[in-house]
Amino acid sequence: LRQEAAEYYRGHRVPQRMEEALNALFPQRPADLYGELANYFSKFSKAPVICKLVGRKVLDGVGQPTLEVEIYCTVKNYEKKICSTVMTSHSQIPENALPETTEAGEKERNYSVNTAVEWVNESLNTMLRDLKPTDQCKVDKMLGEYFTKKVEEKKEIQKQEEEVKEEAEATLALSSCTPSATALPGKKKATKTGKKVAVAERTIPPAEPIESVLCGSLAIGGTSLAIAKAGATISRIPLYLHIALLKHDQHSPKEMTLPLPMITLLNCEKNSPAKLKLVKEVMLIPPVQLSIKKGIERVLDIQKEMMRLLEPPGKVPSPQLADSKKGRAHNTGKKAPPRALKRISHLGCLITGCDNLEQPLLLMQTACNNIGLELGTDMYLAMNCAAHELMDYVKGKYEILTGTFKSPDEMVDMYVELINKFPFIIALIDPLRKEDRQQWNNICCALGSKCYLVAEDAATYISKLKIDPNINIPTCSGVVLKYINQTMVSDLIEVTGLLDGQRHITILGSPDGESSDDSVVDLAVGLGARFIKLGGLSRGERVTKYNRLLAIEEELAKNRTLREANLEFVAFAEESQPEKQLSDMLPPPKQDLLP
Repeated sequence: LRQEAAEYYRGHRVPQRMEEALNALFPQRPADLYGELANYFSKFSKAPVICKLVGRKVLDGVGQPTLEVEIYCTVKNYEKKICSTVMTSHSQIPENALPETTEAGEKERNYSVNTAVEWVNESLNTMLRDLKPTDQCKVDKMLGEYFTKKVEEKKEIQKQEEEVKEEAEATLALSSCTPSATALPGKKKATKTGKKVAVAERTIPPAEPIESVLCGSLAIGGTSLAIAKAGATISRIPLYLHIALLKHDQHSPKEMTLPLPMITLLNCEKNSPAKLKLVKEVMLIPPVQLSIKKGIERVLDIQKEMMRLLEPPGKVPSPQLADSKKGRAHNTGKKAPPRALKRISHLGCLITGCDNLEQPLLLMQTACNNIGLELGTDMYLAMNCAAHELMDYVKGKYEILTGTFKSPDEMVDMYVELINKFPFIIALIDPLRKEDRQQWNNICCALGSKCYLVAEDAATYISKLKIDPNINIPTCSGVVLKYINQTMVSDLIEVTGLLDGQRHITILGSPDGESSDDSVVDLAVGLGARFIKLGGLSRGERVTKYNRLLAIEEELAKNRTLREANLEFVAFAEESQPEKQLSDMLPPPKQDLLP
């Protein structure tokens, strides 16, 4: 037995390495000798490997069910939890949907999360066991193959269901009698009327069908992101640096640029009694010469002034009883508590209703002027128009105000006048539907050199962007990417590389149903995104991401690897008709196009 032990330890070079360790540590005489010995020998231990995945159903920031994925690894012979990630919930149901549609969507969401939990705890847990968490490409390839297999299984099930349905209909048709002749004239007349309406009014491209989401797809995105976090933890580097190394083939960048935050200040309710429907969000973008910290502080000052302006007239903001002498005496010298924010959106910003397009812009301008700031110099604006939610398919026009409609071409003219009147707006998100490709081309030719024209809903899923961004997004300045459903880290790396090579800017965005997981910030920094869209500066799940952005800025500044961002607009005129031709089509200056 003694001989076997000697051969075993010599085979692993234990005596030699023990001597090397003692010789190396004796001159240092460390205070914690055994701690240093442990550190010395840890570099000879085996690399950690995945031993277990745990999927769990949790709630996101708006109370919707979502998926949490935990990664456990075998580290120095022990099972150890490395990290966890919580996916954000993304709903395709519009704000003005019927209650039945919303309820059906919630049921489907619940079923999808339950399926994702099952995938993680069973199939993926077995499939990824004993893999290294640092091997992101291999893991994502296996996840992609698993997802493709599930899609094929779903198609096969649907095919079988359709065959059964067709057989049932054929059987029913044979057993039923011939339709009565009295029903035919009425049917023919109704069809004729419908055709007349369609030809007369539906002159726009029809809406593309909503891309179906496979139930359980959250498991793919959640596992991929959790593996990336585990790889960064094992490598003892921040997640943003781990992502940057993956994107640049393990070559560490000498400098890194932080994405500029698009901070939502106002959420204009589309279902409110107010008339304005066009604007969903009004966002502030700090100038590039300001640090993120100073930029956020400046936005907070504007937000305080905006709250004061939105305070109902005649209301005295005092929580104390004015007629109580005892109360006044008791609170003398004490600071009054801050006012409660009664109108805060799930996006973490102030909610207001407006009656015309200029009203929120003038309100923002007033708030800045009151505290000595100038829009266009000290702060810039961006607008999320969410125009896809406004199309009236019977009229073939956008309902920008209650009862006020504009055709796609009229929308382009309106935006041209808007930017000329308010040049401090440097980004428009989803100014049109993705189907209005000619109008996207026109607006980019007219305004591409003045502001960013960004596709958010107008962009398809990342899986389709990988195939061909030119086909799956309209002509635009950039795209808002969201880490949702079956999106994998490798997909984001590939798509951002394609967008970078085609002069598109990348914006990492948060879905409506945000969680407290701040990984999206590291993704944006590591991928080199130009902007990051996180919502407002209220609600914990939003603020935690801004805090993470501040921490990364401090770390990069300390390491002297922080590079200043820049704002460069791309002129699209040479790719299509010149801007001058488009301006010739505009109505005379006397006509006011702005609602």
